Amino acid sequence: MAQLRFKALELVQSRKKIEVKLPSGKISDYFGTKAFGREQMQVALSPQAFRKLDKAIKKGQKIDSETAESVAAALKTWAISKGITHYTHWFQPLTGATAEKHDSFFNPLKGIEEFKNSELVQQEPDASSFPSGGIRSTFEARGYTAWDPSSPIFIIDTTLCIPTIFVAYTGEALDYKAPLLKSIQAVNDAATKICKLFDRNVSQVIPSLGWEQEYFVVDRALYDARPDLVLAGRTVFGHNPARGQQLDDHYFGSITPRVFEFIKDFEVEAHQLGIPIMTRHNEVAPGQFECTPMYEEINKAVDHNQLLKDVMERVALKHDLKILFHEKPFAGLNGSGKHNNWSLQTDTGVNLFQPSSSARENLQFLVFFVCTIKAVYEHADLLRASIASAGNDHRLGANEAPPAITSVFIGQQLTSVLDEMDSKGDVKVEKGDNIYMKMGIDKIPEIILDNTDRNRTSPFAFTGNKFEFRAVGSDANVSNPMMVLNLIVADQLEKFYKIVSKDLEAGRDKRVAIVEVLRDYIKKSKPIRFEGDGYSEEWVKEAKKRKLTNARNTPLALDAYLSKKTLDLFRKNKILSELEVEARHEIMLENYIKMMQIESRVIGDLALNHIIPTAISYQNRLIENAKGLKELGIENKENLQTISKISEYINNIRSLTQEMTEERKRVNKIEDPRAKAIAYCDEVKDKYFDKIRYSVDKLELYVDDEDWPLVKYRELLFLR
Repeated sequence: MAQLRFKALELVQSRKKIEVKLPSGKISDYFGTKAFGREQMQVALSPQAFRKLDKAIKKGQKIDSETAESVAAALKTWAISKGITHYTHWFQPLTGATAEKHDSFFNPLKGIEEFKNSELVQQEPDASSFPSGGIRSTFEARGYTAWDPSSPIFIIDTTLCIPTIFVAYTGEALDYKAPLLKSIQAVNDAATKICKLFDRNVSQVIPSLGWEQEYFVVDRALYDARPDLVLAGRTVFGHNPARGQQLDDHYFGSITPRVFEFIKDFEVEAHQLGIPIMTRHNEVAPGQFECTPMYEEINKAVDHNQLLKDVMERVALKHDLKILFHEKPFAGLNGSGKHNNWSLQTDTGVNLFQPSSSARENLQFLVFFVCTIKAVYEHADLLRASIASAGNDHRLGANEAPPAITSVFIGQQLTSVLDEMDSKGDVKVEKGDNIYMKMGIDKIPEIILDNTDRNRTSPFAFTGNKFEFRAVGSDANVSNPMMVLNLIVADQLEKFYKIVSKDLEAGRDKRVAIVEVLRDYIKKSKPIRFEGDGYSEEWVKEAKKRKLTNARNTPLALDAYLSKKTLDLFRKNKILSELEVEARHEIMLENYIKMMQIESRVIGDLALNHIIPTAISYQNRLIENAKGLKELGIENKENLQTISKISEYINNIRSLTQEMTEERKRVNKIEDPRAKAIAYCDEVKDKYFDKIRYSVDKLELYVDDEDWPLVKYRELLFLR
C-alpha cells in the first residue's frame, strides 16, 4: 500500500494541466444546443401540434398519440442531424442515482433509422434489480418508464436522453420523479385558489428551485490509492493536517489552475445541455468548491442537478480528477450540503414570497409566508426525515451545517411583524377597522433582501424572497425533500383556503377573515421559529421545552414516515399510497444498513490488513534499534515509550476491530429493518468507528511517513 501511495504521488507530480478551449462566441450562442425543450419544440413542431403539446404540459394532461408522433418525428430528425445513434429513457430510481438503457435508432431488418411515438412515450426496463421495498418480488421483473414532457430531452455523447418516470407493473412509483410531479400539481392547485382571492388572473403557481451544489475535488490517482474513498465515498481514517481550513484562506480564494480548467470544461457541457450554471467559487475547506445555477421550475431544476452531477464526474475523469459528493468525506473539515432555495411563482410573474410596496399585496405575501411556517411546524419531523441519510448524519450539527432539530429563521424585522400580529390576537378586528395599520402589514416593504439577515445554523431560513432549506446533503437527490416541502405547504394552503372560504360564505370581510386565520397560525407555529445559535446546548434544551424533535440519526428520523399523520398526509393529497410510503421507508433503512456494512468492512480491512502490519513492521525496526543502542550501552527512554505506545494502539485496533466484526455478524441476523438499522447505528457505528479511528490516526503520527500505507489528508486536499 505504501508503494501504491508513493506511485500515486509521483503520478500527481507528473500531471500536466489540460488547457480547455472554450467554444467560440458567447455562452448564449451555444446554450441549450444539446437540449430539446419547449423552445426547440416550438420551432420543430407545427403550430397546432405545439399548442396541443404546450397545453397538455401546463395542464398535466395526457398527450394524444398524434401529437406524440409529431414530437417523435421531430426528435428523430433533430437527434440524427447531431450524429446521435441511440436513445434512452433516463429515470431516477430509488438508488439516488440515475439509470438508463440505450436502444439504437437503427433497425437492422429494415436498414433504416426509426423512432416511433410508442418508443418516446413508454418503455419497459427490467424492474427486478431496482429497490422496491417489497412492492415487487425479484421474479416480478416488469416495470415501465413514461415520458415526462415537462422536462427537456437532452443529448449525452451519442445518446438522446428522454426524462421519464418509473413505475411498477402494478402502478406504484419506483422513482423520485413521479411523486415530485404529483406534489407540484398539489401545490399548484392549492396556491392558485388562494391567489385568486387576490388576483383573478392567476391560473397557475409554479414552485421554483435554486440549488447550491457543494463538492470536493481530489486527484484520481490519490483517490484510487484510498480504498475507503473508492468503496465508502469517505475517509474512515486520516489525521487532520497541520493546516486545514483554520486560516479561512480557501473560501472565495483564487481557484487553482487545474481545478479551474475542470470547472470551465464542465460548465461548457452544462450550458450546452441548458443547465443555467451562474456561479463558481471555492468553499470553506481546502479542495472544496461550489456551483450554483439560476432558479428554474422545480422539476427541471431537479433533473438538471442530477444531470450535472453525472456531467461533473465524467468531465473530472478527463482531467484525472475525482469528485466527492459525500456529505463528509474528511473528518474535521467542512462537509458538503446542497442548499435548496425554494419559492412559489405565479404565471402572472409574481414571486409569492416577495414583499411588496403595497399593503394589500403584502397580505397575500403573509398568507404564503405564514402558511409555509405553519406547514414546517406541523410536519417538522417529516421534513427532517426527507434529508436523512448515512452521509448526512456525519454532517448535520457540525460547524458548517444546521442541527438535526428543525427550526425556521425569518429575521428580526419579520419576527417583529409576526409578533405584533400575535400580540393583538385577542383584539377583535371589524370590517371598518384600518386592518393594515393595526396589524403592521404596512411595515413589510422595509424588509428588502439586504435587510433580511442569514443564519447558517438554521435548517430552514427565509432569505428575502425565498426559503432556503439548508439541511439537504450534497449527494442527495433533491426530489425527495422538495416533494415533501411541496406536499406539506400544499396541505396547509388547502386547510387555510377551507377556513377562509367558510368565513366568506358566512359574510365576513375577506381581509378580516384572512388576518384572523393568520393570527391563529402565527400563535400555534411560534415554537418552530428560532433566531439564535442552532449549535448551542441552550437551543437543544430550549427545543426540548418547545417539544421539537431532535432525531440525531437516520434510523430514528425515518420513523416520521410511518406516523399516522404522515400516512394520512400522503394519502389525502394522493402523492403516495400507504404501500408506497412503507416501501420507501424500508428502502431508506436498507440503504443505511448497507452503508454501515460497507464502512464497517472497509474499516476492518484497512485496520487488519494494512494499518496493523505496517505498524508492527515499523515497531520491529524500533525494537531492533533499541537493542542495538542497548548493546552500545545507550538507554533511550523515548524510543521505548514510542514502542510501548505503538503496541498499545495496535492492540486497541486489533481488539476493537474483532469486537466490531463479531457485533456486525450478530446485527446481520436481525430481520426487522428498523431494529437492524438502529443496531448498526448504536452498536456498530457509534460504539466502534471513532474508537478504531482514534488509534489509527494516532499511529499515523508515529509510523515513518515512508511506510504509512494510506494517502494522507495533506496530500489529498491541496491540489495544484
